[in-house]
Amino acid sequence: MKKLLIVLLFISCNKLDVAPLNIIQDKDVFNNENGITAYMATIYKALPIEDFYYRQDGNGFARGWELFYHPGALCGELVGPYGGTGDGAGGFAYWPYADIRTVNYLIENLPKNAINFSKEKVNQWLGEAYFCRAYFYFALVKRYGGIPIIKTVQNYPEQSIEELQVHRDKEVDVWKFVAADLDSAYNLMPETSSRGRANRYVAAALKSRAMLYAGSIAKYGSLNFVAGDARELGYAGIPAAEANGFFQQAWDAAHLVEGHYDLYKKKPDNKEQNYADLFLDADSPENILVRDYSLTSNTAHSWDATMTCRYMTADGLSRAYPTLEFVERFVGSLPVVNPDGTPRRFNSTAELMQATEPRLLATVYFPGATLRGRQFDTQRGIYDHFTGTAAAELGNNPPNLSSRHLSGSTDALYNGKRIIGFTGVSTNGDDMTRTGFYVRKYVDYKRDQSQCGLYMSTQSWIDIRYAEVLLNRAEAAVELNNTSDAVTILNKIRDRAGAPAVSGIITIDTVRNERCKELAFEKQFWWDLRRWRIADQVLDNTKFHALLPYYVADEDKYIFLRELEPFQRSYTFEKKFYYEPIPGGELGKNPNLYPNNPNF
Repeated sequence: MKKLLIVLLFISCNKLDVAPLNIIQDKDVFNNENGITAYMATIYKALPIEDFYYRQDGNGFARGWELFYHPGALCGELVGPYGGTGDGAGGFAYWPYADIRTVNYLIENLPKNAINFSKEKVNQWLGEAYFCRAYFYFALVKRYGGIPIIKTVQNYPEQSIEELQVHRDKEVDVWKFVAADLDSAYNLMPETSSRGRANRYVAAALKSRAMLYAGSIAKYGSLNFVAGDARELGYAGIPAAEANGFFQQAWDAAHLVEGHYDLYKKKPDNKEQNYADLFLDADSPENILVRDYSLTSNTAHSWDATMTCRYMTADGLSRAYPTLEFVERFVGSLPVVNPDGTPRRFNSTAELMQATEPRLLATVYFPGATLRGRQFDTQRGIYDHFTGTAAAELGNNPPNLSSRHLSGSTDALYNGKRIIGFTGVSTNGDDMTRTGFYVRKYVDYKRDQSQCGLYMSTQSWIDIRYAEVLLNRAEAAVELNNTSDAVTILNKIRDRAGAPAVSGIITIDTVRNERCKELAFEKQFWWDLRRWRIADQVLDNTKFHALLPYYVADEDKYIFLRELEPFQRSYTFEKKFYYEPIPGGELGKNPNLYPNNPNF
């Protein structure tokens, strides 16, 4: 190829936030630093980071504002009316071999022009290229299992169609390829990098994530799988004997990061605020790899507009809400029922938040919390009076049903009091909470309400942060029977969270539960359920619950009832969903990609 067809991006020294300019020749790319930096920007821009724009529902990385298609709403971390489990598991035909070719072209051609740059610069760029190629393959292998490993630039018509129609590689070999590329990246790159770009410790952090995934597939995929030709040939599945080797690599990689990043602890005396701020502070020492957004580059997103309801924002709809099951990971059962089974009475809904772990309050907005000077006045309805137990009220013949008043309008009054709050819960529509809770993580409380419209949010997405790396290490440690290291790591995280220390014997479930709490709504839980091979058990015609506040008029008190969320959506994960189908269009072009994954 005499010419390299790429989009040149105009950038400043440290920013990858760029706009198209022209089509250029190889000499314009590889003869000067600006050309290389622009080329790298095209690669970073294409990285499959599952950020504010990502949703696993058929559209994948498409830029859309409908953020209630959050992957958490596929698996019970959140609940909403959109994005069924099957929709997400069916994939979106992700097949980034054009992007992989762009990386391979750099790896092949940069050394030919190395005379133009210092050795350190060349190594840095090559290291970044290996890191990015590993990132693309990680995104592929966790979806499809074994896929073709392409290390060199393919050219047509220089190569025949038959040469270009390559076979799938075994899944275990793809994971080992990812590890090798990240090792190359680690060895080539410097210790530090500009914002949004990789360095050797970013590569180690990603390796800890990827190898933990591979170890889980080897261990648990050997016990829970769907048989088929792809599995028999090694394209869907990893031999169980490989598990400990991958877990050891995950532990080793995570350990390499130690001392180079740290947990965010700028407000040690206010752990709730500290935890909320770590997702908004651009200078957080916890941030390992981030993606930035801005209004000027037309990359701003809509998190603030779509995670809370219109009452708190300038526009947008909220349609993904934390489930009670998620909240109960922190507290077991919230103290809403007395020992005799009757609902506990509260003077205000805000009393429920008392003595609750700071990390939970920084992750979820409870009824009674405040944002931008307004209160989450969440209320499901009004009872004239309430007698008996909570269980009886939720049974087939509720004793207080005739005295209950619900509404689909925030304007509706009963004896002069609003029946439902401005933040829900309505019987009409689905743009206010249906669980009693709202997402707080990543919501920028410093922004004025008028600044919280669609495509107006600019907080960065943290793709990899140090807490995840610590959790990767803790999980790998338990899998390797090194529970003492896992306890030390968990207690670092729990101390920062304002949670009591763990002690005594811990299990893999201890680590998993801590991971689910710490990484909530960061688009990890969906993949964790898949790699642990428990999604078909957790999501087996499952319906999730809400904790709904009611006002009891004759007592001037509030009660909370643990109910099925009002829309009562069912979530079911078929075992075949542990792998996504190879995209049909690719199978049509390359019959050597057969057999498809089992039951597809």
